[in-house]
Amino acid sequence: MMATLLKWMVPWEFSWVFLAIFLSTCVLYLRGSRRLPVSFGRKLAFWIGMAIIYLSLHTYLDYYAEHEFFMHRIQQVLLHHLAPLLIVATYPATVLRAGLPLAWRLRVLRPLQRSWPWRLISGVILNPLVATLLFVVFVLIWLVPSLQTLAMLDWRVYRFMNWTMLISGFAYWSLVLDHRPHPPGRMTAGLRVLSPAVTMTPQILAGAIVTFSKTDLYPIFEICGRAFTFNVLTGQLIGGVITWVPAALIESIGGLLALRQWLRLSRNGRLPRRPLRQPTLRSSATTSPSAE
Repeated sequence: MMATLLKWMVPWEFSWVFLAIFLSTCVLYLRGSRRLPVSFGRKLAFWIGMAIIYLSLHTYLDYYAEHEFFMHRIQQVLLHHLAPLLIVATYPATVLRAGLPLAWRLRVLRPLQRSWPWRLISGVILNPLVATLLFVVFVLIWLVPSLQTLAMLDWRVYRFMNWTMLISGFAYWSLVLDHRPHPPGRMTAGLRVLSPAVTMTPQILAGAIVTFSKTDLYPIFEICGRAFTFNVLTGQLIGGVITWVPAALIESIGGLLALRQWLRLSRNGRLPRRPLRQPTLRSSATTSPSAE
């Protein structure tokens, strides 16, 4: 039992970069949650999201993601949709900031946030149009068979693929689940609700194409050696359904969470109100008084 558990927990491909980022985030959140009041539900959602990221990238599950298409799609949905949604829904930025020592906040974080590279990068990645496009594009582009083959043959491309899925997921959900009005929020409240319906549409179409395909679109998994022995098209069908149904369901949940925030902002009177238009008075043509 213990040997089996250890086998699953040992990373298939060890990464010092991932481990350092993961542990640093965990330590900051633990420190911050001791300094700020954080509800049990928020803590639970955060740690579940972090556990999903770790299990997807740094355990033996990664082996199956590299050797079976439908397991790969499960990994991508977890990294791109579920884990970022769970973590962003807890609004962890304030807690993570509180976890930093005061001197680091004053001497490192504040100057960094004011620097032009930080403002440029965050301005591009968190632009609503860019973030929405990247959220969809990174799903579709890694479904292209030639790029999927490249990712499976080159570990650097494979890691780049996983990081792009994770980062684009965090960027998108941080805009959709923003609890602030617009401005200072980057998206309007109504657009936050509608955006998941827009982004899920091309993903549903892509998932349907993979699901109903009668040919093996990803023979690279046969070359790498499949983890399971059932029919190739059956695994591809399952992978297409995962891209289609669970991903759309998670985005629907995200849209409902955005709707709840919209209603909360409206109830608290925090939505910007458009100024009432004054009716334009059109005076009739006046005639000059005649001299009597």
